[in-house]
Amino acid sequence: MLGITIAATATAAVAVPAAGLLGYRRLRRTAHARRLRITSPQGIEESGFVRIGGIDQWVTIRGEDHRNPVILELHGGPGATNLIFASRTRAWERHFTIVRWDMRGAGKTFAHGGPDGQGDMSLQRLERDALEVTRHIRARLGVDKVVLLGCSFGSSIGLRLARDHPELYCAYVGTDQNINAGGRDHTAYRALLDRLGAAGKRKELAAVTTMGPDKSAWSAEDWSRYNKHTVGSDPLTFDTVKTVVVGSLLSSPLHSLRELPAYTRAMSFSERIVPESAAIDEWAEGTTFAIPFFIFQGERDVITPPAPVRRFFDDVTAPVKDFALIQDASHFACFRHPDRFLDLMLTKVRPMLTGRPITR
Repeated sequence: MLGITIAATATAAVAVPAAGLLGYRRLRRTAHARRLRITSPQGIEESGFVRIGGIDQWVTIRGEDHRNPVILELHGGPGATNLIFASRTRAWERHFTIVRWDMRGAGKTFAHGGPDGQGDMSLQRLERDALEVTRHIRARLGVDKVVLLGCSFGSSIGLRLARDHPELYCAYVGTDQNINAGGRDHTAYRALLDRLGAAGKRKELAAVTTMGPDKSAWSAEDWSRYNKHTVGSDPLTFDTVKTVVVGSLLSSPLHSLRELPAYTRAMSFSERIVPESAAIDEWAEGTTFAIPFFIFQGERDVITPPAPVRRFFDDVTAPVKDFALIQDASHFACFRHPDRFLDLMLTKVRPMLTGRPITR
């Protein structure tokens, strides 16, 4: 839930339209556009607005072979579309058909309707939207079930869908997995205090200590402060936000320069959902899943730390389950190391779907 922090970093970059930066962006976008071309006879490359939940929402479908297993990706933020990572995950499309959906309050959906055109901004509304998108994809691609990939904030929605709708999904994969425990777990908060103390950041330490560990009592300013200090206190996370997230945003061939400010505004707009999601208790909602269950988490994730995720995973009952750490990765692990994530998908997930292993 890094919307405000990413928005500030991206805005700082976008606000400096130096000729060198614009020239570099043009070169990178051209190279990425070439990389994204799909020319295979069985390929699929579609994008456009679909009427979901009473508003127009942006959906893209990409893959080298439309007969491959289908992945529906639930992005993070909230409000932070994963469409900017398309060139980083291009290799995924050789083995899966990837569906990326800009939720209400995110990306092109937000840019199209503006703040007043997003309708109800709540977790329940996003869940209903996700079910509509799922049914749209099943009909469009002629498949009975899809793989559900929950990323960061989207993983909270993903867990609910995977629990309640095994008739729609053939597997659940969580990455940057959020595990909320009804306010009982303070692993990330206490780790932040430790990092600030070790770095001698007394002012920042005092501010975060004053906030207290009860996130349900935090104001929007508290959330912004917490996210800023979390990213700034961890070099790997800060580098990932700067190079992977903001770098992908600025060089995306799927977004015009005019669209970039809307991307960052969407994240700030969608922060209103954070308190609602922080109140979830995943154990109370259920640890039994009727579909294969996978977690691929960044080993050094300071935003959604692996330890609470592993505790939840250990309590999960599922037909098949597996847990793996992505080394040298914090948050955004699958986008910092897309090849490692793909290897996990090919060795652990895809064989469950097709009945046979596959290599790259």
